[in-house]
Amino acid sequence: MRNYLLHWNNQYRKDLTENILPFWLKNGLDKVNGGIYTCLNRDGSLIDTTKSVWFQGRFGFIAAHAYNNIEKNPEWLAASKSCIDFIEKHCSDENGHMYFEVTAEGTPLRKRRYVFSETFAAIAMSEYAIASGDKTYAEKALKLFHLIKKFLATPGFLAPKYESTFEAKGHSICMILINTASRIRAAIDAPELTQQIDESIEEIKNDFMKPEFEALLEMVGPNGEFIDTINGRVINPGHCIETAWFILEEAKHRSWDPELTKIGLTILDWSWKWGWDEEFGGIINFKDCKNLPPQDYAHDMKFWWPQTEAIIATLYAYQASGDEKYLEMHKQISDWTYKHFPDNEFGEWYGYLHRDGSVSQPAKGNIFKGPFHIPRMLIKSAVLAEEIIEKL
Repeated sequence: MRNYLLHWNNQYRKDLTENILPFWLKNGLDKVNGGIYTCLNRDGSLIDTTKSVWFQGRFGFIAAHAYNNIEKNPEWLAASKSCIDFIEKHCSDENGHMYFEVTAEGTPLRKRRYVFSETFAAIAMSEYAIASGDKTYAEKALKLFHLIKKFLATPGFLAPKYESTFEAKGHSICMILINTASRIRAAIDAPELTQQIDESIEEIKNDFMKPEFEALLEMVGPNGEFIDTINGRVINPGHCIETAWFILEEAKHRSWDPELTKIGLTILDWSWKWGWDEEFGGIINFKDCKNLPPQDYAHDMKFWWPQTEAIIATLYAYQASGDEKYLEMHKQISDWTYKHFPDNEFGEWYGYLHRDGSVSQPAKGNIFKGPFHIPRMLIKSAVLAEEIIEKL
């Protein structure tokens, strides 16, 4: 077991420091306008200068997170600052609501009804505060958290997904607030952050977890009602597995709180059964909780990010429980992922595979794929592997 974990610890560190971060710092970092480009072809060449505001925050977080946990590399710290500076200069409207896409220079292109741009900016600022020692960025992150809460609580400020004739709520904002509050709390402790984590986990447990299906659903009624439609029956295994490790991380923060540990392990167990492809391997995109045909055309494809969430989650689950089945799951997902996703010729990883593991399209980035899920997995998993080794 020690040798197994040492192998993966070395692999994760090497992949981060010799492959993933160098690829993005060389090809993605905008040295003229600041921030990061993510629309890169297989070889790293730029295919679109449109900038994802999500990724300004996401890479701002990753670069500082790597600095805090892997190596005090000044290039990483500077990259984090570049992304945060770009956000502060270009990415918000007069209300503080952030855009979704901007031009290379920062001219607004598109805004969406979400607050994910804000959540990613907040975790970037909090992580940079830890890395730089500049407390003002932690205060900015907390201020942004309060703004997020205000946006969510103000009727009509964020455009609804459906007409008023249909009421529902989604899993995504509930789960992202766990991670957002947790990351900000690492830099500045405020009681409303832990309160948010408690409220989100309670909502997940009471409303989104459905024992009758052994599933965590993506959408439910306003009070957790099951919605028996195509959209109401959706299970997104990768998303659920990500939620599982967010909750396990919080359980660990609370000295392995038994109730939170149980919730996290249950979500992981359920979601693995729905997501793991017994025929071809890997985690698929979508299932229907009644095993009816899913609507999404990419339902059985293998995207990069669910695999990375499963790698983190299985390590957390083993650390939490000591149950070796989670190390076996970790081996399954790690072996499959490293067999299919890394591009050994041009570096980085493919993002989109067919169900059998063949490459669907070879670009290394776009508005949704960039330097976040893969490097976050590499950082988190290296740290978890080391922590487990120390206890052996």
